[in-house]
Amino acid sequence: MILIIYAHPYPRHSHANKRLLQEIKDLPDVKIRSLYDLYPDFTIDIKAEQKAVEEADLIIFQHPMQWYGLPPLVKLWIDKVLEHGWAYGHGGDALNGKGCMWAVTTGGNEQHFQLGHHPDFSALAQPLEATALYCGMKWQPYFALHNTFTCDEVAISAAALAYRQRLIDWQTAHPAAVAVQPQAMEGETNG
Repeated sequence: MILIIYAHPYPRHSHANKRLLQEIKDLPDVKIRSLYDLYPDFTIDIKAEQKAVEEADLIIFQHPMQWYGLPPLVKLWIDKVLEHGWAYGHGGDALNGKGCMWAVTTGGNEQHFQLGHHPDFSALAQPLEATALYCGMKWQPYFALHNTFTCDEVAISAAALAYRQRLIDWQTAHPAAVAVQPQAMEGETNG
């Protein structure tokens, strides 16, 4: 099962993330948890989130990039849900062997991220990648959609199809992780 931890702080302004989610709606065995809808007061149900993660084979963190990083609710989710003794540390093996992928949208183009001493967009994936690896997860190449402020529907549709294909490719490579059942989305339905 693929679990998408989705977080868009302003879902009504989303057109790229919304389109990505629409494109994968009919895929079997994909579950979406919309954090800003489930936890508008930032009070995360840790046990519910851990249960959802335990059922997943691939966890995808999908969100728009904010100030070169994660939206605050994703960071809080990581801080709260990935507990010592569960996700890492003594007895903390709940995530061992699960896949982890970052699906991110950005307003700027890829050259926009050529700043600082490590000018490469992939450097921005490092904190999430390191977190996943520390918890024993298998890091997957990230999926990025740039230029969302200015790209047209043709570009967004092409990206959405590429995102869909990435998930299908993963499911094809991991047939035991796919049980045919309807997709479920918990939280927001329009983002």
